[in-house]
Parts: sequence; structure tokens; C-alpha cells
Amino acid sequence: MPRYQYERLSDQDNDFLQWESAKLPMHVASLQILDAGPLRNEHGGIDFEAIKRLTESILHRIPRYRQKLAWIPDEDHAVWVDDPHFNIDYHVRHTSLPRPGTDAQLKRLMARIMEQPLDRARPLWETWVIEGLEGDRFATVSKIHHCMIDGASGVQLTELLFSRTPERKIRKAPRFIPRPLPSDSELRSAERLRRLATPLKAARALVEFARDSEDPAGEILRRARSIGRLATWKTNPASATPINGEVGLHRSVEWASMPLADIKAVRRALSCSVNDIVLTIATGAIRKLMQRRQIDPATLDFRVSAPVNVRRELQTGEMGNNVSSWVVRLPIGEEDPLTQLQEVNRTTQALKDSGDAAAVKTITEVLDWLPLDTQSLSVGTMNSIVTNVPGPPIPLHMLGSEVLQMIPFAPLLQNLGLTMGVLSYNGQVLWGFNADMDLLPDLDDFRVAIEKSFARLAEAAGVRLGDAAVRVAAPASDEAATPRQKAEIPERQETAKEAGTDATLAESLSDAALTRNPPRAI
Repeated sequence: MPRYQYERLSDQDNDFLQWESAKLPMHVASLQILDAGPLRNEHGGIDFEAIKRLTESILHRIPRYRQKLAWIPDEDHAVWVDDPHFNIDYHVRHTSLPRPGTDAQLKRLMARIMEQPLDRARPLWETWVIEGLEGDRFATVSKIHHCMIDGASGVQLTELLFSRTPERKIRKAPRFIPRPLPSDSELRSAERLRRLATPLKAARALVEFARDSEDPAGEILRRARSIGRLATWKTNPASATPINGEVGLHRSVEWASMPLADIKAVRRALSCSVNDIVLTIATGAIRKLMQRRQIDPATLDFRVSAPVNVRRELQTGEMGNNVSSWVVRLPIGEEDPLTQLQEVNRTTQALKDSGDAAAVKTITEVLDWLPLDTQSLSVGTMNSIVTNVPGPPIPLHMLGSEVLQMIPFAPLLQNLGLTMGVLSYNGQVLWGFNADMDLLPDLDDFRVAIEKSFARLAEAAGVRLGDAAVRVAAPASDEAATPRQKAEIPERQETAKEAGTDATLAESLSDAALTRNPPRAI
């Protein structure tokens, strides 16, 4: 039995390390705005030490948070190893806005946090605690490298730090004893054995594919056709637009909030999915942005990547990336929002039927055997990213302080100057916009365009915003629900299904992590 233990990054996870540069940090982030509540200390500040102790108390449930990168010699591939010098003070950070801090000041600080790459010599995460926000509020920022998580696992991970009820005790965690680091020769030897076993692994994967598919030959043909369609995106690139170009060092961020009840009212009126509404809202805002740049939207082939969670049930709660994507052409040439929605719905339905998400997953799975640079293949195929993930349907708390908003931010990629993260949380749909400051200096105008685009769609659907029924907070369990709450359960489940993941809390994450990498306690 080897004296060391480590995990090799999947090829999809390793890609995010390869894509990273000083101008393109590859971390995802979530901004939580909280009511100060019980965490307010006697001096009017925030009890930072309590938050740090809380974070320390759950680290044994997230082994990756005390692991860092090591590199296989002569290979451009990393492995996860325990950090023998782990120090939480490098990761949980405390800062303040000048009181009373405004949302505009918080946005500027958030942009600076997004600009700064994570230190690769240490575990790839940070948590920032930001006090001084007006309205008796404070904020936390969870910043994690994309090689560790995707959107679905990120939501589950965030929920480990928060609780469903205000009451929570900080429990003493097992002492951390790092495992010995592998030597270069051990890493080389293990990599050679892995390569020798690759054909057997491929054969086993083919057997499992044939066993799990009702029509293996038909499924292979369908995926092959989908890969062929995806190849045409590269041979016929998306239009050049002002938000596409060389991405610089500096960022700007914005966010917007919409009542989930209003979005569901529009959804019911138009018989479509929540994801269709999100993409249609983005369509209207992009159209307005191009018009402000004096460009005729009808002349543009504007496409977005829409990530799709492809985790199997047994993979729920695992860290790392298990995501595919659709390439969706947005009908920004259409002025009428209902026509936009119809076009978006037609496109997404075709994508669901086509198996394109499975085709992209197939490409990522063969990366182990073919030296493909997926980012080079994707450059020019899309103009932006819109990622839509369902979050907790109930209010969460940190040591008694309620989380008021939870806002997601996705990283910029090569040639992409704008990404849009969308997350549902406790009756809200929250948009987080991350942009290159030079390519999109008027990001605040784009945020307003998003809000107006939804208002136009709602008006066209005959829905008065704000008239939707007041949302009933989801109970701690479906069994404990009132009749009115039970009526909402299928709708919550359907919303989660549309986004490609389950809106479950994070016990599954901790169980999966503990099974693969149990803590060592004394």
C-alpha cells in the first residue's frame, strides 16, 4: 500500500488551470449580503473571529479546502495533495468599506477581488468578510478556483457554511493531519501505470455505455451527428461584437434581483421554462447594448454558452466539474419580446432533442486519450456565457444572521468580455455580471437593460410585475409542508430540473467527500 495519497485532476478540471493567465483568472465567486443581526459586535463591527471559527469547524467536511496543487513531472497535469502548511489566515480575510458603505462601493471592491488570481502555492479558495455596508448589513465573498467546482457543486458547497435555521453551534472539528506528499518518482510511476491502464478503462467505459443505452448504435450515431453540428460552430464563427476581444486585467461587476414569483408568473403565461425566460431577458439586453454601440443587431450572429449539469445521481455532491454546455443563438435581431421567446424556446427544445449536451460531454471524456485544447476549439464559437443554477429555495443563515442575497459570478474566458451568472435564492432570481472594464465600461447600463428587458417581456405576456402571489417560504422538509406549500413542491422540482440539477442542500457533498477522503482524527 503506498504511503501517500492524492487525486489526479480530471481533464476538464485541469483545463481551467491551463486556461488561466494573469488577465484571465479562472475562479468562480459568490457574493452573499447578510443582515448583521447577532454577528454585530459591541463596537458596531462584525464578529470576524466567529466566522473564521465556523469556517474552520467545517473544513474536515471539505477535504479539498486543505489541499493544494502538485504537478506530475514532465506532464502538464496537476494532482491534489494535502497542504502540510495549511493556515486558515491565508484564506479567510477581513476588510471593511468606509462607513456607511454603499452598494456602489461594494461593487468596486468585488471587482478588485475578482481581478486577483488565487495563490497556486496554497489551497485554491478564499472567503472575504466585508463589513461597513449601510443598512446594518455586511457581505461575504466565496472565491473558489473553477478547477475545484462547477455551478451545481458550488451551490452545495456554499450551503455547508450556512444553516436552514438561525440557531447553530460551532462544533470542534477533528485535528487535521496531512498525509505525506508523493515524490516526483512516485508521480511519474503512477502516471505511467495510468497510461497503460487507459485502453482497459476505455473498453470498460464502452461496455458500460452499451449496457446503459437502450440503443447503443443509435446513441453513438446521434452523438456523432451532434459533434458534427458543434464543429460547424467553429467553421462558421459567431459575429465579432464590441464585448468580444482581448480581455484585460481589470473587471467591473454589477448585479440585479427579480422576484421569482414574477418570473414564474411569466413562465405560466407563456408556457415555457424558466431557462427560456432567462435567455430571452439576456436577448433583449444584448440587443439594446448593440444598439447603443450603433450596431444593427439584425446583422449579428450572437451566441451564448449555456452550461448544463450532467451529473448522475451518484455524482451529486462531488466536487470538481461535471458539466456540458449548449451553444444557443440568441435572436437579438428580433424586436418583439414574444418573438424572441418563441425563437429561444424553439432553439432550446431542439437542443434538448439533439443530444448536443451529451456530445460535448463525450468530447470532454475523450480528452484523456486525445491531446485537445478545448478552449482553442471554443474560441470564436460564442460571444458570452449565461449560466443558470437553482439555489436554496429557503432563507439561509450564518450564526443567526440571515443571508439576504446570494449573487453568482462566472469567470471571463479568452475573447469573452462579459459573463452572466443567474441563481435563484429564497424567492429571488439574482443576476451577477462580470465584465472586462475596457470592453464594457457601461456595465451599469447593461444591468438596467436586463431589468427593462424583463419588464417588456412581462408586459407582452400580460403579467403585471409585483402582482404574483406572495411566495410562501419552503418548509424544512416536504413532509412538514402546509397544503399551500405542498402545491409549490412540484414547481420547485421542475425549476431545478430545467436548470439541470437538483436544488438539494449540501449533506450529499459532505458524505461524498468523506467517503473518498475521510478525515484523520486523534
